[in-house]
Amino acid sequence: MAEQQAETVAEIDKIAASVSSLRQSFEAHRYICSDQIATAVFLAYQLRKPILIEGPPGVGKTELAKTAAEMFALPLIRLQCYEGLDESKAIYEWKYGKQLLYTQILKQALDEVLAGAQGFTASVQKLHAFGDIFFSEEFLEPRPLLKALKEEDGCVLLIDEIDKADHEFESLLLEILSDFQVSIPEIGTVKAVSEPPLVFLTSNNTREISDALKRRCLHLYIPFPEPDIEQRIIAARVPEIPPELQRQLVAFIQELRTLDLKKMPAISETIDWARTLVLLHAESLDPKLVSDTLNVILKFQEDIDSVASEVNALTAKIAK
Repeated sequence: MAEQQAETVAEIDKIAASVSSLRQSFEAHRYICSDQIATAVFLAYQLRKPILIEGPPGVGKTELAKTAAEMFALPLIRLQCYEGLDESKAIYEWKYGKQLLYTQILKQALDEVLAGAQGFTASVQKLHAFGDIFFSEEFLEPRPLLKALKEEDGCVLLIDEIDKADHEFESLLLEILSDFQVSIPEIGTVKAVSEPPLVFLTSNNTREISDALKRRCLHLYIPFPEPDIEQRIIAARVPEIPPELQRQLVAFIQELRTLDLKKMPAISETIDWARTLVLLHAESLDPKLVSDTLNVILKFQEDIDSVASEVNALTAKIAK
């Protein structure tokens, strides 16, 4: 086991030896990233610090963590955040059903537990020692954050859309993000077993993240990609798309992002549209084809209606 763990760490160290090696490895796993992204992941690994990734929805924040897990051959543990998320869903909770079952079964052993106790105080002390058994790791149900600390060979921990959780939940994360440990009142402090997890937090900027959480993280902002980067992404994700159609598709998406839309088409929509056009055996963009497939890249009817009147002009512009 120790040899296997050492080999895993050595392999990861090799991949994360430099920014360029990391970028090349990401691209080998079909994640096209900038030097800025590769540098942020390199520093997160070398400094053992969490990385907070902000940016518009659909630009590859979650995919970055998933690809890192695949690239490092580590398990991915994901915590999807939402309003009202608390420690019982994120860190741990007690197996109350199991505790109750064991209590019922062990009632018959009560006489044995109290055997030799003289008086009320001694009986209470014996019962207290007996009750502590039910608040041990045997009855503990680990949730994603505690599971990540218990992974012996390390893991990638993805805390997705942290901005959807409450401010109070952020305070629960501070100990984990700074010391890779969590305090459980009934048991004590649980630390990372061996290798601390590589932690990615994502945010769509729907609210401000607290300064305390930001101080514990490296920061990375992923914007909408430049045309050349987006073309490389499409080539990696949809390699069967004709080159000219790829160029026109990316140019059209780039033009859409200059318009006043309720939701800009992101990389995920670009990839979906590329796959759609391949399924339709398209060779180039024409106004009818674009109009028939606008619902793939635009998610609000008011955006579709707004762009519909511009389709002829936009397709003529990108054809040049």
